[in-house]
Amino acid sequence: MIELTLPTMTCGHCVKTVTRTVQQIDPAATVDIDLPTHRVSIGSERDAQAFRAALAEEGYEAQGSAAA
Repeated sequence: MIELTLPTMTCGHCVKTVTRTVQQIDPAATVDIDLPTHRVSIGSERDAQAFRAALAEEGYEAQGSAAA
């Protein structure tokens, strides 16, 4: 499990964009988002850096990348 914090993720549109971006990298990925805490949990075998880079391109600089 990849745990990221996205401080600039603040609304429902952001949630949709983050989910779409993650699933473009790995269509089989599970995405769990807690909007009030800006936390994203990604279940994927892909490397966290791939998700961090794709999210950064969409304007979401990720903090953290610990595998849980």
